[in-house]
Amino acid sequence: MASPTPAPVKKVPIHLQSAQNRLYIKRGHVVNHDGMQQADVYIEDGTVRYVGSGADFVVPGGCRTIDATGKLVMPGGIDPHTHFQLEFGGTVSVDDFYKGTKAAVAGGTTTILDFVLPKKGESLLEAYDAWRARADPKVVCDYGLHVGITWWSKSVRDEMRILCQERGVNSFKCFMAYKGLYQLNDSELYEVFETCKELGAVAMVHAENGDIIAKNVTKLLTEGVTGPEGHELSRSEEVEAEATNRACVIAHQAHCPLYVVHVMSKSAGIEVARARRRYNGTGIFGETLAAALGTDGTHYHDKCWHHAAAHVLSPPLRPDPTTPEFLMKLLAQ
Repeated sequence: MASPTPAPVKKVPIHLQSAQNRLYIKRGHVVNHDGMQQADVYIEDGTVRYVGSGADFVVPGGCRTIDATGKLVMPGGIDPHTHFQLEFGGTVSVDDFYKGTKAAVAGGTTTILDFVLPKKGESLLEAYDAWRARADPKVVCDYGLHVGITWWSKSVRDEMRILCQERGVNSFKCFMAYKGLYQLNDSELYEVFETCKELGAVAMVHAENGDIIAKNVTKLLTEGVTGPEGHELSRSEEVEAEATNRACVIAHQAHCPLYVVHVMSKSAGIEVARARRRYNGTGIFGETLAAALGTDGTHYHDKCWHHAAAHVLSPPLRPDPTTPEFLMKLLAQ
């Protein structure tokens, strides 16, 4: 029996093939970090090759052209802090690497940075490989990985070096909260920061006083406070601010760049600003979240438990309703 005739291969014309790799955006309002201008943009093989007047540029043949008149043209965003498929507290974050990165691209974010969080005693390299195995088959945008330092030993130091030199990791996150799970003490923080300095890596820190939080949690539970409102009550502004200041001081002593993640309160924001002034604006960086700029912690007392619980994050949103505006102005400085 004769084999069936194979379907003919569809040949794509050369000009259509090139159109997949060449894009010309004309008459847009180009927005960059240092200014805005009316300009045309030419992109080839995913790289911006030209930004300027259309009169000064010869458009190659076979380009896909977009008329951006009256529209803003911005580079793809970078989200430096995501937690996709994260197992924590007996739960898993709702977005996996496919849904999370698909949503990112839909919103104009073309690169995300997620966090490898090893269990206490787990090899950093094994945890990194596990995260890559989760992410690689699913991501639909560019991505990178920070690695959490959730425990400390000589083997952790050695693996940090391997991650930097062989895996391309250049940022490591420490926790001053989550006592008994991820929390490092000051001596361990200092050693992590020293190692980051040696490797040319950036240290990141979740700044809350975990010892105070643990004490407050015990007191609140004893008093019968078990709702979402107890979350903020256990970790007030000064608990975040104290840890932020301490982290900045330790990093400065170790001569290590520090990135303070999710600054959520006025007090912590002030500590970051003070440290930047104290150290002449070098080596200290603060990050806040869209949630901290768009809402506040008054929702923790909402009569609807589900509504209140939906606002829980660490550090928590603050009950002072002027916090979002304050943080926004601080970012603008």
